[in-house]
Amino acid sequence: METIEVIRTILKDNLHIDPTKVTEDATFETLGIDSLDLVELIVALEDQLGIDFGEPEGLETVSDVVAYIDKLQS
Repeated sequence: METIEVIRTILKDNLHIDPTKVTEDATFETLGIDSLDLVELIVALEDQLGIDFGEPEGLETVSDVVAYIDKLQS
């Protein structure tokens, strides 16, 4: 499963966000995701993908998270 699909699924299941709104250029602010929601997303991504996210900074869009995860997995 592609990284963006994993993010869409987590946001749909955990935060009830319409997956069609989760595009790569969507900001977390426009999706209604606050800092606590972002932490929950990161924890869920770590669990599902088996990665250690570390202390990322500057993650403002879905594409920022996708790029960060893809870099971790390469």
